[in-house]
Amino acid sequence: MNLPPPHESFLRSALPRLQSDPRILGVAGAGSLITATMDEYSDLDLVVVSRNADSAEIASERYAIVSSLGTLLVAFTGEHVGEPRLLICLYDRPLLHVDVKFLSLDEFAERIETPVVLWERGAELHSVLKKTQPVHPMPDLQWIEDRFWIWVHYAALRLGRGELFELVDLLGFLRRVVLGPLSLVRHGQLPRGVRRLETLAPRHLEAMKKTVAGYDRDACIGAIRASIALYQALRDEIVNPSLIRRTAAEDAAVVYFGKIAHGA
Repeated sequence: MNLPPPHESFLRSALPRLQSDPRILGVAGAGSLITATMDEYSDLDLVVVSRNADSAEIASERYAIVSSLGTLLVAFTGEHVGEPRLLICLYDRPLLHVDVKFLSLDEFAERIETPVVLWERGAELHSVLKKTQPVHPMPDLQWIEDRFWIWVHYAALRLGRGELFELVDLLGFLRRVVLGPLSLVRHGQLPRGVRRLETLAPRHLEAMKKTVAGYDRDACIGAIRASIALYQALRDEIVNPSLIRRTAAEDAAVVYFGKIAHGA
C-alpha cells in the first residue's frame, strides 16, 4: 500500500498497539484508503473492530485507546456528523488528522462502503465483508423537491432583509445537501456532499462555480439564480417517473425571488 510518509509512519506505530489488545479483532481503513487516492492532505480513516461481548468496554475506553496510538493533541466525538462512535483526532509528530471509529463485529457488517482490512486477528473481518454488501444512502429526489422551493423562498426573504451572511450559508447548504450529491450521482459517484467535486463531477463544474457567492448582494442574486438553474437541470437529468414536481411552489418561489432581486 503506497501511503504518504506521515500516514505510513502513524500506522506503523499504531497497528502493533491495537494488535496487543486481545479484545480487538482487527483494524480496517476507510475513505481514500479504499480508492487509493490518499495524498498528503488526506485524513486517515480507521475502523477498530472488537468482539461483540467487548464492544461496550472498548467504547468506554476509546479516549485512552486513541491516546495510546501516538502523540494525541486533541480528540472529540462525531455527533455533528451523526456518528458518536467516531473519535476525530489530531496527532503530533507527525501532525495528522485521524478519524477512528469503534465498532463491534456485528456493527461492522452494516456499512456504506467496503473498507480495506489492514490487520485482523483471524479471518472474521474478511468473513463479514464476504457475507454482506455496503449500502450507501442515496439522495431522495422527492424529499429534495418537496423542500427546495421553500429554501428558495427563504433565500429571497434573507436577500430582502439584507442578511447576506445567512444567505451565503444557505447557498453552501444547498451545494452540500442538494447540488453536490445530485451532481456526483449523475457522474456515477457516491453522493458525499461536495467532496472532490472539482475532479469527480466535471460536467457540472462551471455551473457549480456560479452557485458560490461572497458577501455581496449582486453576487448572492447571481448565485441563487445559478442554484435554481443547476437544480432544475439535475432534476431533469435524473429519470424518476414517480417524481411529483411541486410546480406551483416552484413558480411562486421563483417569481417572488425575482421581485426581491429587482428591489420590488
